[in-house]
Amino acid sequence: MKIIGIICEYNPFHLGHLYQINEIKKLYNDCLIAIVIPSCFMQRGQVSIINKWDKTKIALEYGIDLVLELPFVYSTQAADIFASGALQILNAIKIDTLIFGSESNNVDSLKEMANYQLNNENYDKDVKTYLNKGLNYPTAMSMSLKNNFGFTINSPNDILALSYIKEIIKNNYEIVPVSIKRTNDYHGDTVSSNIINASLLRKLFYEEKNIKKYIPNYNLDYLNKISLNDYFYYLKYQIINNKNRLSEIQTVDEGIENRILKQINDASSWTDLVEKIKTKRYTYNKINRMLVHILTNFTKEEAHNIKVDYLRILGFSKKGRLYLNKIKKDIDLPIITHYKKNISNILDIEFRVVEIYDLVAKQDLIKKEYSQKPLFKD
Repeated sequence: MKIIGIICEYNPFHLGHLYQINEIKKLYNDCLIAIVIPSCFMQRGQVSIINKWDKTKIALEYGIDLVLELPFVYSTQAADIFASGALQILNAIKIDTLIFGSESNNVDSLKEMANYQLNNENYDKDVKTYLNKGLNYPTAMSMSLKNNFGFTINSPNDILALSYIKEIIKNNYEIVPVSIKRTNDYHGDTVSSNIINASLLRKLFYEEKNIKKYIPNYNLDYLNKISLNDYFYYLKYQIINNKNRLSEIQTVDEGIENRILKQINDASSWTDLVEKIKTKRYTYNKINRMLVHILTNFTKEEAHNIKVDYLRILGFSKKGRLYLNKIKKDIDLPIITHYKKNISNILDIEFRVVEIYDLVAKQDLIKKEYSQKPLFKD
């Protein structure tokens, strides 16, 4: 039986995700599909409009066998750190195949580029040259790769795929990377089919448009109309209250705290603040991640030398439960099903983040951290 891993956000789960699951089942008749999902805040700095328990419920309903949580300390970081955390978890449960969406759909080329990034000192020199010209890191990376391979990698899923493959190579994981071509443009802002990207889906949802034809048949009450702007005054409080130590917060670098402090009292919303502090050097995603770190008081000290030290199970199918029981004696990490204080710094940070997330979500998620057992689908 193939053990398939997917790193995903499901923010929210849509027909593109269902397409991916169905394609996997066409490729592998006998397989188990495990996913790793973030809980509250996502890799590009966005807030989740669906809580992790409802994500888990939907995932199990549509063919996922095992759902694990990606801790916040990885889920809101740049692609390489995000990939590192997710693959530590998937490797621990002994997947043999990693499936991801890709715009280029060329795993061989991605492997070549990953090896180049890891093993050629010219790559780092090129990137540094472009960074010194004031470019942001994704652009610098893309231009360096273009110099050596003749084409650019600048689409979000290809960038993540590159990071996944680097982690596999760097750690000698016995995991085969397999891509499934994306059927839509991640950046697309127009509807051309019933499969649209999650960003556009959220936009339509915020605008109170009918989105039923873009998602499988699940309860729309699972979706919560929250956005980063709803956290703005909590963010503003954190910035004002910690004005002398903003540089201690993870990803607050290169003096950008001065721009934040200069603009915070004039900004009218989270979005407005992002626009006011935006520079060529910083992507919107990087700024949003940074502000989420300020909101949650996630410090550089907490982010230093992080390593996955537990596996948190959010849900499983009958097949997933049988598989876990079969391999658990060979798993080196403790398996947990709910929050316990002081067993892991990473888990304590996760609980703190859930508390902050629920200030706006208001879904009684804090009690669930202690009491909710893994969801099960027979």
